Order: sequence, then C-alpha cells, then structure tokens
Amino acid sequence: MELIVSSAMIFILIMDPFGNVPLFLTALANTDPERRKRVIVRELLIALVIMLLFLFGGQAFMQVFHIDSPALTVAGGVILMLIALRMVFPTPERNLREKSPEDEPFIVPLAIPYLAGPSLLAMEIVLVSGDPDAIPSYLVALVASWFVTAVVLYFSQGLHRVLGNKTLIAVERLMGMVLVIVATQMALQGTAEFFGVLR
Repeated sequence: MELIVSSAMIFILIMDPFGNVPLFLTALANTDPERRKRVIVRELLIALVIMLLFLFGGQAFMQVFHIDSPALTVAGGVILMLIALRMVFPTPERNLREKSPEDEPFIVPLAIPYLAGPSLLAMEIVLVSGDPDAIPSYLVALVASWFVTAVVLYFSQGLHRVLGNKTLIAVERLMGMVLVIVATQMALQGTAEFFGVLR
C-alpha cells in the first residue's frame, strides 16, 4: 500500500492537474463550449492508453535501445528537473503552454504533452525497471492518479472560476518545488547506482 500511495503521489505531481487547468482552458478556447467536456474525456482516455503502453512496454523499450537502469534514472531526473523549473520559473519564452489550436485539439497538446508527457513516461519506465515485480502496484497507482487528474480537469472551468488564476499558479509553483526535490533524488540515485556507491 505504501508503494501505491507514494507512486500515485509522484504521478499526480508530474501530471500537475491544477497546473493543467489554465493550459486546458487555453487549448480549448476555440472549441465549441458544448463539446469541451467530450474533448477532455477523449484526451484523458488517449493519455491513459499511452501511459499504460509505457508502463507495460517500458522494459522492452530499454532492451531494444540497450539502455541501462542508471542512465534512464538520471535521464528521467534531468527531464523532470527541466519540467519542474519551468513550473516554478516560467517565462513567456519558456513555459508549459503550447500554441492554442484554431479549432479542436486532438492528442496534442492535451493528451501529449500536458498529461502523458516525457517526464511521466520516463518515470514509469524508471519505476518499473527498478522493480518489475511491482507492476500491479504501479498500475493501481497510475490509474488512481489519472482518475484524480481526470476529475480535476473535467471540472476545470468551474475550478478556474472558483479558485482563480492566482491560486492555480501558486499550486503549480508548489508542485514544481516538490518535483525539483524528486528530480534531484532521481539524478543522485542513478549516479550512485552507476558508480556503485552504497548508501
């Protein structure tokens, strides 16, 4: 149970549901209001399928490209750090926003990279490669975190009205700070594993 809870928390932090609320609203700005919730559900399901593919196919990916676990752990930490820094210190040139589609977004940018982004997919592979026997626990954690994110994003328009943009930005900054710590731990762990440093 502890593994499920800790993994789910990491997944939720990476998916950043509250931080994604304004991003989703921006991406759906030109979509017919009557279709927005259906589009959100469709993109959420597409993202879940992609997440599950990487959860169960991560080991095969590593074998095909001859990637060792330490390298993947460090790479995941670096990607996570870049995402976290953009969450904490966004700029007009470097932020998590994609250009708003003219009509209705499909897969990009909602499913990828807002939900099933490179940091989340890398984290899945890292976790599974570190403990392949725990895939059932990771599956429960992933689906649970996806469900929490789905609920938040499904009601994104109402949340944005209630909480306001400043509150959502503050939550995103806080999640970014936590991700900085997680990314640092991943990089240190991968480096220690590569050099055979015992902790």
